[in-house]
Amino acid sequence: MCGSACPARETRSRGITKFSSRWPLPRCSSVRGRTEMSVQPTWLVMLSWAALSVGFASTAAIVVDHLVLRYRQPSRVMEIVWPTTALYFGPAAVLTYHKWGRPQSRRWLERYGNPPKRSRHAAGVIETFHCATHCTLGAIIATVTVFSLDLEIFGSTRWPEFVGDYLGAVAIGIVFRYATETRTGGRRARAAMRKFFAGDLLSVSVFEFALIAWLALAEHFVFHETLRPNGPVFWLMVQIGLLIGLLAAWPPTLWLIRRGVKPDVLGMPA
Repeated sequence: MCGSACPARETRSRGITKFSSRWPLPRCSSVRGRTEMSVQPTWLVMLSWAALSVGFASTAAIVVDHLVLRYRQPSRVMEIVWPTTALYFGPAAVLTYHKWGRPQSRRWLERYGNPPKRSRHAAGVIETFHCATHCTLGAIIATVTVFSLDLEIFGSTRWPEFVGDYLGAVAIGIVFRYATETRTGGRRARAAMRKFFAGDLLSVSVFEFALIAWLALAEHFVFHETLRPNGPVFWLMVQIGLLIGLLAAWPPTLWLIRRGVKPDVLGMPA
């Protein structure tokens, strides 16, 4: 039982046990016969919920702009990229979308004519967003799957999560390239895989390495325990890791663009 395995901070006064108000009560979870304790300060839990709320609100704002206000992107893949970016980039993603994404929609062009001239940084930033979306969706799907099925490698849930994150990012990247490929039949699948491995794999690999390294360092040196994805603090750490991955993947993405290996930004015609 959790009550016997998870000691709480407590003070005794006149025979009455009182829990200290400085820390929240410990949360206990039993995993395959072992009990884990996770205790975070209240301010960190509140900060985590606030960050997640801002991310969800930013994502909702972009989705509403696409589906309700009808500012549809010329590439449907970008209608996944922009909201996904907002999950961890928050209001900054909304501002970037309004600057570089929304003006590419047919509705905007009909109202205002030609889109404004895009910055020289636009291609690098948005292609990095595109790469980051593979990793973000891969991380979410892998984490939920591993936690739901209680998968372990070497007695840890982290290894299947890390492997699942990377493989999920690769699979989603190939699907995205397949969705934008103009060829048909078997040639379409081969072309999508060729474009992904040539133009996306390096950025995805760097992004995933940075994300996984951050999560491992945070658990071993900050929390000294395995964070569980059924709490907000874990997802705050993922948000931070996604931002770190975004910064890490930017230089290789720019390098691929300058070499001409990576195609022009999806949904942003020159």
